[in-house]
Amino acid sequence: MTKKCELTGKKPLKGNNVSHANNKTKRKFYPNLKKVKFKSDILKKSIRLNVSNSALKTVDFKGGLDDFLKSAKNKNLSRKAKKLKFSIAQKS
Repeated sequence: MTKKCELTGKKPLKGNNVSHANNKTKRKFYPNLKKVKFKSDILKKSIRLNVSNSALKTVDFKGGLDDFLKSAKNKNLSRKAKKLKFSIAQKS
């Protein structure tokens, strides 16, 4: 499983650990991912997605998974989320 948000497309960033002596070693900054179960009102089922914490707040702000997916761009979504978006668009 990749450490990537299925709704926003956030991936790990690369950077350095910098010590007090200014020694630099490679490291990764991972997004804050959570496995969340969303309930779709249009599809009448629950969907489990691997989502970043900021995406979770955005979904809540938009008014649910259905409304978020309607306004989301396809390039940021995972395959699973794209299929959900397509099925939601067909139902409504």
